[in-house]
Amino acid sequence: MLEPRSTGAEACRPPFSSLGPVMSSARLLLIDDDVRLTGMVGDYLRAAGFEVSTAGSLGAAREALAHGRFELLVLDLMLPDGDGLDFCRWLRGDARWRHQPVLMLSARGEPMDRILGLELGADDYLAKPFEPRELQARIKALLRRLEPKLDGDEVLRFGRLEIDLAARVARLDGKICDLTSHQFDLLVVLAQSPGRVLSRDQIMDALKGHPLEAFDRSIDVHISRIRAVIEDDPKNPRRVLTVRGAGYVFARKQDADADAA
Repeated sequence: MLEPRSTGAEACRPPFSSLGPVMSSARLLLIDDDVRLTGMVGDYLRAAGFEVSTAGSLGAAREALAHGRFELLVLDLMLPDGDGLDFCRWLRGDARWRHQPVLMLSARGEPMDRILGLELGADDYLAKPFEPRELQARIKALLRRLEPKLDGDEVLRFGRLEIDLAARVARLDGKICDLTSHQFDLLVVLAQSPGRVLSRDQIMDALKGHPLEAFDRSIDVHISRIRAVIEDDPKNPRRVLTVRGAGYVFARKQDADADAA
């Protein structure tokens, strides 16, 4: 097990040879002020195929988020400049990171701590000390759960919204959404990168081969029209979100029942 504030780093170092198959690279941010712990955990997860960055404080974590995008945050509850619970509350209150997946770590393993962490928006909670392999397994399971569900007919599912790639239609609550061919293609570009901010240039690159006049200066208009048919309230979207000055992000979580879908 990895202990918080552990001594004897070599004795605690996880056996890399015991790792399972390497998964596709996902970007993780470890937020913990225990340098030895983050060093060992970081090495372990890098050997498992992840890209790992670290932050020793909430301030450093905010800086990392401002300059990079991560599939998952591994967040310690106790940090030198604040509480992980407050940081999680801040994430959920900011449209840029409202849907950012978070796995919370804490040496406080009381049930109420776990409940509070989950209620404030953590996607999972792991008490210290922990087995490195369990942390790796939870990260993989969480990333799998947050990915869009693709069935044999190539249908992306996000709660009540499904995008049928073969039939080239989107459905909300089983009803076909009235989208043009260009709008459907734009929706697919966003939906295939859930949780990632795409700039207008990136969207244009992904739509190469379409008539330029369809998208050159009208991406915002197309997004508005897409929202009009897939959002419950287009003025307060939950599926296609605007990140001011950066672009658009297709939310991983969209409905109250998304996790169960």
